Amino acid sequence: MDKFTQMIQPVGDSIYLSALIALIPIIYYLVALAGFKMKGWLTGLTTLILAIILACLFFKMPIGFALASTGHGITYGLLPIGWIILMSVFLYKMTVKTGHFNVIRDSVTSLTDDRRIQALLIAFSFSSFLEGSAGFGAPVAISAALLVGLGFKPLYAAGIALVANTAPVAFGAVGIPVTAVNGLASYSNGTPISASEISAMVGHQLPILALIVPFYVVFIMAGFKKTLEILPVILVSGISFAVAEYVSAVYLGPDLPAILASLVSLLATVILLRFWQPKTIWKFKDELDEETTQVEKAKHSIKDIIIAWSPFVVLIATICIWTLKPVKKFFGQFTTLIEIPLIHKNIISSMSGKEISAVYKLDILGATGTSILVAAIIAKFIIKISWQDMFKVFIDTFNEIKIALLTICFVVGFAYVMNASGMTNTLGSALAATGKSFVFFSSALGWIGVFITGSDTSSNLLFTKLQEVTANGVGMDPLLAVAANASGGVAGKMISPQSIAVAAAAVGLVGKESELLKYTFKHSIVILLIICIIVAAQSTGILSWMIPVHP
Repeated sequence: MDKFTQMIQPVGDSIYLSALIALIPIIYYLVALAGFKMKGWLTGLTTLILAIILACLFFKMPIGFALASTGHGITYGLLPIGWIILMSVFLYKMTVKTGHFNVIRDSVTSLTDDRRIQALLIAFSFSSFLEGSAGFGAPVAISAALLVGLGFKPLYAAGIALVANTAPVAFGAVGIPVTAVNGLASYSNGTPISASEISAMVGHQLPILALIVPFYVVFIMAGFKKTLEILPVILVSGISFAVAEYVSAVYLGPDLPAILASLVSLLATVILLRFWQPKTIWKFKDELDEETTQVEKAKHSIKDIIIAWSPFVVLIATICIWTLKPVKKFFGQFTTLIEIPLIHKNIISSMSGKEISAVYKLDILGATGTSILVAAIIAKFIIKISWQDMFKVFIDTFNEIKIALLTICFVVGFAYVMNASGMTNTLGSALAATGKSFVFFSSALGWIGVFITGSDTSSNLLFTKLQEVTANGVGMDPLLAVAANASGGVAGKMISPQSIAVAAAAVGLVGKESELLKYTFKHSIVILLIICIIVAAQSTGILSWMIPVHP
């Protein structure tokens, strides 16, 4: 069978013209969704079709290869991504059906009625723990659903959840984005860059962002003056997270920073709220005045509160168990690796010159979504919901998010076509061709990668080698460039088509993805610029002392 060799600059032998063509599907997606407010599933489908056409016409990808890549992406969109979303929303809906979410809501509001602080507790601290444990959409889906249950409007809940879920992304899913590129890049002397070294460098970048994100989240919710009113909470939440993330990333490696930082932040914030409360309670403008909504809060026993929270406690336990190496090894016995017809080992990378494996990992038992299903089954006996009602909740959940699942399949298919055709590599190479300016724009490479793929892990695998080669060419420390890719990617997560579809599905905004993208896009740019400035300062000497000593 003839192999397909990716081309970096197939259009006019120009990297910039080729990049312009590769950029067309992305621009179309943004304009169609945010500008023309096209339905999410239709935007995803037409973007996918456009990407296939451009891949075949300009990047000379055989149509069969393009369709095989599409099928690969759609399948991955169903499992594991779609499976996680379905199970996450299902678990949440079970607590609503049984009335236990009312107890959860009351337990949170017993700490505070203030929407600003609730957002920090759920969207920043609790979501970060889920990101560190599971990743792949579960953090945003669950935290956004919880915020809606607390009384947040769906758009605000989804938007805040996406923006707040930035600081832990590079260490998500037990550090996979960093560990996946262990030894993939090298220093100028040929010594491989280890995952622990990348972790330490990212640990000198994202903790700075963690100091900013809590303030920024509250600022976009309530404005500067109202943000200052809860400055003690913001400082405790952010500083505790940043310190724990820094220590664990630098001294313990990439596995635990997000998990430990989130737990420390959550505990520190809860302790503070026992001794300090804001003078005024802030709620959204469209909520009734506080004076007219003062009602006696329901009193719940400790037992009732524990039972109500038990589904999420069990969820955390099952996710943690699923990530243990012995458990992974056990599930690995039941994993089937399926080589994708036509494209497996038949695509030659434009970056490495090597054959690209195209393998679908059918891992139902080991999937994060399955761990959530197990949590739901265990929780069924604790919150006492009948099998009949449980099944009805599942069917209702599926019917509610089935269009969103279709959207996810299309956008993941689009990402796979972009990657397999070499269009993503072309975009990365164009950015790398900016010369000395690359010091500032290196983080944007990670941002682009996560926007397209929806995964910091995938972005790092795509661009780590390119970061190293370009960094050595422009006099930038390759360790800094590789870390910048991981750190810059966290800003792209909130606007990735996959993330938008996941968040919309979790809060019932299917069909209104355009509003969510418009909300998050500007914040994504702001956070990306912050990261670019941090990386540039670390490279140019102002903050160069932050770069760990290495060979």
